[in-house]
Amino acid sequence: MSEAKDVHFVDTTFRDGSQSLWAMGIRHGQMEAIAGDMDRAGYEVIEIPGNAVHFKKMIRDLKENPWDTMHMLAEKIPNTPKSCMSGGFNLNPLGRPTPPALGELFWTHQAEIGALQRVQMMSNTADQMKLMFPALIPFYRSIGIKFALAIAYCISPRHTDDLFAEQTRRAAALKPDVIYLKDQGGLLTLDRVRTLVPMMMEICEGIPFELHSHCTTGMAPMIYLEALELGVETLHTGIPPLAEGSAQPSVLNVAHNARLKGFSPLVDETLLQSVSERFYGLAKEDDMVVGEHLEYDYGQFIHQIPGGVISNLRFQLAEIGLGERLDEVIEESIRIREELGYPFMITPYSQHMCTQAALNVSTGERYSVVIDDLIRFAHGTYGEDSGEPWMDQDLKDRLLADPRAAELAPPDGTQDEPSVKEYRDSLGLGGASDEELLMHAIMQGDKEIDAMRAAGPPKQYLGAALPLKKLMRELNKHPSVRYVQVQRGDNSLLLRNAASG
Repeated sequence: MSEAKDVHFVDTTFRDGSQSLWAMGIRHGQMEAIAGDMDRAGYEVIEIPGNAVHFKKMIRDLKENPWDTMHMLAEKIPNTPKSCMSGGFNLNPLGRPTPPALGELFWTHQAEIGALQRVQMMSNTADQMKLMFPALIPFYRSIGIKFALAIAYCISPRHTDDLFAEQTRRAAALKPDVIYLKDQGGLLTLDRVRTLVPMMMEICEGIPFELHSHCTTGMAPMIYLEALELGVETLHTGIPPLAEGSAQPSVLNVAHNARLKGFSPLVDETLLQSVSERFYGLAKEDDMVVGEHLEYDYGQFIHQIPGGVISNLRFQLAEIGLGERLDEVIEESIRIREELGYPFMITPYSQHMCTQAALNVSTGERYSVVIDDLIRFAHGTYGEDSGEPWMDQDLKDRLLADPRAAELAPPDGTQDEPSVKEYRDSLGLGGASDEELLMHAIMQGDKEIDAMRAAGPPKQYLGAALPLKKLMRELNKHPSVRYVQVQRGDNSLLLRNAASG
């Protein structure tokens, strides 16, 4: 009998799991309560919410200091490499760009405090391989951070095997530390993975290859098992309750099935089962949704909206009173994607298309209000995947005739970019720490940072990490209960209630 092949796991719970199911709403205390055990579970890599978009979410919506979270994760997870999706040097991708020097400071500081050892970045959207990677990859290597290139998968008339083969060759030529196939829409089928994965792995020529998928069509757990048979050794999974649903497959399910297929999962399943049970308690405490097995949904193959985007779309539509019109917005996003020439349904395009779709539906007139990003798309700002030659020419002409088009045109030539010191001095932040300066740059001001501080320290979740302390706290709420005694065999524990006198 041949020796069982090892299976490695990248954990996505804190980042993609939260993004897909909780609209990036995981809290500092929830991560703190289980991070230590996750560090001991045997993961190859643990994803964390460490980029500027996540920082903005923590400050604006969660009222938590993201630097406190990064320091905590560095302390609680000292042994397992930590990773996040990189947005490059721009710390404000959805607004006025920040100087590249600030981006360098942002990533360097995360490496220095021990929060990051790897970044992941899309390689076949927004033309990063030409526009960003020649500068990004050497920079990350210079600060000791490994680089994983993700090749996004989608379905359209122009996304053929030949296109994916060429994109894989271009990615492999950059010599990244890892290449992985990112099935952000959960669109891979068994037949497709059997043709696509072997071809990509052959082109990678020894570069480690990983697979990342979502459970939006209900097929990802089967796809993972097939990928193992095809020679993939590393899979991206989450811990329930931030697994399944629109997130990644459950590590417990995948590890169990992999073992039945004759593989050897390199994670501590007993420990992770305990983590999962405690994590369910945290979710219940805050009345958060939990990932559940989804039925097969052919609609996902039509609209292709990623799990994280559709989670945020539901959240945002509900906030503005349009929650009941989600289906209309999805239908409109399908139409917009065709008109734009079938860009990948992934960041940033998926957000752009869904935002424009919501505007078209809410105003009742298509493109009467146009987001700046669509005008930039028409300009070709995002490189080879935008503007030409696939975009509907009538829509392109209409967008470029908008008065905003002249303001948003790509600059000619190189621009002088300020240094960190020049940027700091221009804002009168000469006495601010690097962490303060970077938060200011991300939030474009201090108003929301001040509101975050006014909210006080992050909530503690005692139930997961300190069950005895939680029991004592609850006991003090009931003066009529004088004591609680717990007996197991010859061992006995007596808790006296101070509140009872």
